Parts: sequence; C-alpha cells; structure tokens
Amino acid sequence: MWKCPKCGRTFQKAHQDHYCGEPPKSIAEYIERQPEHTRPYLRQVNEAIRAALPEAAEKISWSMPTYWKKRNLIQFAAFQKHIGLYPGPQAVEAFRDRLTGYKTSKGAIQFPYEKALPLELIGEIAGWCEKESDGS
Repeated sequence: MWKCPKCGRTFQKAHQDHYCGEPPKSIAEYIERQPEHTRPYLRQVNEAIRAALPEAAEKISWSMPTYWKKRNLIQFAAFQKHIGLYPGPQAVEAFRDRLTGYKTSKGAIQFPYEKALPLELIGEIAGWCEKESDGS
C-alpha cells in the first residue's frame, strides 16, 4: 500500500494518480488543474469529443472528464507521459487496426505527448461510442 504524503489517502499502486482534496466540478476546471504542458492536449481532445457528441452532457466521473448520455460514453485523463482515452473495450476492439501505433489495454488507449494527437480518430471513436450506446 502507498499513502499519499499530501492528502493521506492510501492506494494499492505506489504514486497512484489521484486528486488530493476536492475533485474538479467541470471539464474546464479539470483541464486548468493539470500541468501547463498537458493543457493544450487536453483542450484538443475535449474539443474533438465535444464536436462529435454535441448532445452529450459533460461531467466529471471517477475524477475524469466524461461525456454522458444515459451512461458514460467516453472519458479522458492526463498522465505524466500520455493522454488516456477510455471509450470501453468494444470501441478499442472496433478500432484496433487504426490504433496500431498506440498502447491499448482493455477499454483504454494511450496517446503519448510526443506524437501528434489523432483528433479525427478520437472524434470517430466518440461518435461510435454514442451510436453503440443508442443501439443504432
């Protein structure tokens, strides 16, 4: 177990990413709390998702920016070396052949800061998540 020296919370993983204190109340607040070098990436990802999901509600869930429409559709978060996108395992599988240059795991995709963000692909994934959620 690892205990955060700032907030005192304990985690299974050492140096677990988390919020000390009150979680952000909006996606804009989440982005502003991140290190300066990550903010442009987060803004770009947020805009790509917002453009693809104009009717989805924006909220914070599990301390991450989330787009919601009857359920969580897609989430994203900043990490030390990458932006994590969380569209769910079916989306990762559906887009597997277009994600070959990125690290993926069950339900997650990592977009490293040293590569250009595939914003069109991120928008397509977000749209796919909404379509699958609607059962269309």
